[in-house]
Amino acid sequence: MSQAPRGNALRETLEAGEVALGVLENTYSPTVVELYAALGADFVWIDLEHGGPSPRDAGKLEALLRAVDGTDTELLVRLPDTDPSLVRKALDAGVRNVFLPRVGSAEELEAAVRASRFEYDDEPGRRGMANPRAGRWGLTDDYVSTEDESVVVGVTVETRSALDDLDDILAVPELGFVFIGPLDLSVSLGQPGEFDHPDIEEAVETIRSAAVEADVPVGGLGFGMDDVNEKARNGYQLLNIGTTTGALRSSVSGWLDDYDGA
Repeated sequence: MSQAPRGNALRETLEAGEVALGVLENTYSPTVVELYAALGADFVWIDLEHGGPSPRDAGKLEALLRAVDGTDTELLVRLPDTDPSLVRKALDAGVRNVFLPRVGSAEELEAAVRASRFEYDDEPGRRGMANPRAGRWGLTDDYVSTEDESVVVGVTVETRSALDDLDDILAVPELGFVFIGPLDLSVSLGQPGEFDHPDIEEAVETIRSAAVEADVPVGGLGFGMDDVNEKARNGYQLLNIGTTTGALRSSVSGWLDDYDGA
């Protein structure tokens, strides 16, 4: 029995020019991911660069992916490296949305994006042909064509070298989005932690405006909902609105502060 391919709600949102809101789930719990899906988050960000399981641990990824199966919530997985083999491994496990950290050049990015496609820019891609979980073990109809149509690969611009190569990065075929990373950008530009430094603010605006001009969706961090709303008005389409630990800290601290000692 064949199965229909799974679509990608996040890709559809970005291509429609709409805004997707998500949460960084930094406890790596499938149960918490399932809860975010039940609450209606557009995406749940799983960061494998700074923590979590190995990106080569397909079993751990599959457990997180099953938590959003059958919902309109997508998993967004940040890999720890741009290694094309990591891209292929994550996608074969069933990930549909990956984004890449610390890209230094358009050439490096293009190699990673090409690894996500069977056909790329009218040429052969570098995706491996197999029957993994992504294709429901060979049961999905038209797996090759539908897979290429559903995958999203984004990039974080967070280094000076990426900033210098920005125009070429934005011109990479099939780039799904560019995510602005002010934290690591502040380090790379010599102002670590000074996110409001004029050089950092100028770099962030350079990336945002160039991406909007190039018609590439822009992603970023939201620092409170006022900031999220302002960024959405300024062209951001992919916004992280908080973290699991941040939500817990805020709620539990508020409860404890409100205790009157009775």
